[in-house]
Amino acid sequence: MSKEVILKVENLSKQYRLGTLGTGTISHDLNRFLAKIRGKEDPYLKIGESNDRASKGESEYVWALKDINFEVKKGEVLGIIGKNGAGKSTLLKILSKVTGPTTGSIKSNGRIASLLEVGTGFHPEMTGKENIFLNGAILGMTKKEIASKLDEIISFSGCERYIDTPVKRYSSGMKVRLAFAVAAHLEPDILIVDEVLAVGDAEFQKKAIGKMQDISHEGGRTVLFVSHNMSAVESLCTRAISLENGKVKFSGNTTKVISQYLNDSISKNRKLETKNIEEAIGNSNIKITYAAIENASSDDSNAIIDVTSSINLRLKILNLTNEENISVGFDLLTTKGDVVFGSGGKFFCNKNKETEVVCKIPSNFLNDNQYQIFMYFHTSTMKDLYSNRELLTFEVKDIKRDLGYLGKINGLIRPKLGWSINGENFL
Repeated sequence: MSKEVILKVENLSKQYRLGTLGTGTISHDLNRFLAKIRGKEDPYLKIGESNDRASKGESEYVWALKDINFEVKKGEVLGIIGKNGAGKSTLLKILSKVTGPTTGSIKSNGRIASLLEVGTGFHPEMTGKENIFLNGAILGMTKKEIASKLDEIISFSGCERYIDTPVKRYSSGMKVRLAFAVAAHLEPDILIVDEVLAVGDAEFQKKAIGKMQDISHEGGRTVLFVSHNMSAVESLCTRAISLENGKVKFSGNTTKVISQYLNDSISKNRKLETKNIEEAIGNSNIKITYAAIENASSDDSNAIIDVTSSINLRLKILNLTNEENISVGFDLLTTKGDVVFGSGGKFFCNKNKETEVVCKIPSNFLNDNQYQIFMYFHTSTMKDLYSNRELLTFEVKDIKRDLGYLGKINGLIRPKLGWSINGENFL
């Protein structure tokens, strides 16, 4: 590994056995052991399927990651993007040594600090200040080194008032603010940041992204950044990789990788339909058997959506809870992560029966752009039931302006508004 390369991943794979907590059964472990002492390959590495959650597989083994290869240079900011279940978090957990790979190797030079999940690395009974010293000690820093950074960490986190309060009393946003402040200021050689920044408010996200840029540009340190916010990835990262079903799909220039990823998503994810309940998207509370963005202005609901088209967001959901009043809502996002608007309501959904819900988006409202549906479900008291940040992806085109080379109208939306001239209606 050259001096410039600070992290090298070679042929990295991670296999899981579905429905088990450990490595598998005693018989499987025995077969592995016998193969090892005979100098043969693990027999279970030859089986297993890719991590495609949208389809029901035949094998009880699944590859969360398969043959991942990449290098990261000192001072580089690498963006890792992909749909939910693509393998992003599994990759970061392996790089952070939270779990080990099934095959492959990781070579790194320097200390690694990671921010993977809300509250990770914090002892709930200890105060915020005590946890700062604990995290610093885990990174191998002396008490004197940590103390020299203490005021800066507390100030950046914005948790001064609660720094002597046990972390178990912190909100999720406060935990993320403090955890990021600790990870970023204790000078790791490699900083790994997962999607947890989405928990923080917009002001803190902007502050955190600025800090990561400073770490990379001024400190010469390396950052691995996972996010669904494409604007943040594009502005922060010098290079990017896109994962799909546990494999690297695209790699290279950040803008190019994002464009390839978005175009690929749009071609596949405007409509989701399952044949049976076992394949449906969701969890033990809510199952989505059908979801689609339909062109409501055309006889063909799958037709290209123009800015003049009205749109139906159509869902068929199965309520598996004990409540019949379910809050159904969504945020319409640009594929760069900007929220265009949100909408929702409380609906009567029969228990253990399929309910169809439709939201109508008027014509002449959305701009020429690419969009995602962030869907969420709550009880009537707003307790979380299920959410999916990338349920559907679709594109709205402005065919008339495209043909006339007029360029795109500014703004996230472009409603058709009424105008008048000298008291007479013009539009």
